[in-house]
Amino acid sequence: MRRTRTTGASREPAPARGTLVHVSYDSPAARELTRALHAEQRATYGRADDPEATEPAEFAPPKGAFLVVVRPEGAALACGGWRTAAGATAEIKRMYVSPAARGHGLGSHVLAALESDARSHGMTRVILETGVRNLAALALYTRRGYAPIAPYVAGRDPRVNRALGKPLVAGG
Repeated sequence: MRRTRTTGASREPAPARGTLVHVSYDSPAARELTRALHAEQRATYGRADDPEATEPAEFAPPKGAFLVVVRPEGAALACGGWRTAAGATAEIKRMYVSPAARGHGLGSHVLAALESDARSHGMTRVILETGVRNLAALALYTRRGYAPIAPYVAGRDPRVNRALGKPLVAGG
């Protein structure tokens, strides 16, 4: 626990402190975060893919995984998943960090764990989509080595969505 200098009173730990765990896509923590992501995307873009239309099996090993960062008391802070797209290509989906936990590196932590997990399951390439207004996500993906690729979902508007990808190399 941190102590404040002015009063010496205890404060809650920084919101980014938590444990990264594998969960089922339909777990309560995953549902809470994917619903928050959906609401945020609808507010930003006017529409969004319904995360509850996705079958939990799409994120089940060995063809995928879903990860959540949870605090010791159980509060869910961040999430993301990967699923097999085609062959040895993994698609990153449902990356989200709760507003109170942003700015502490959780997105990068979750993304690195997803890439590592996908690599351990034989994936050699990773792709994803993000909205053009999500500047923090675009910056994160650029820092992690993602580059623009051709759209891979039919009907996506390139003025709204960006498709990105990168190879998954050993140790990277």
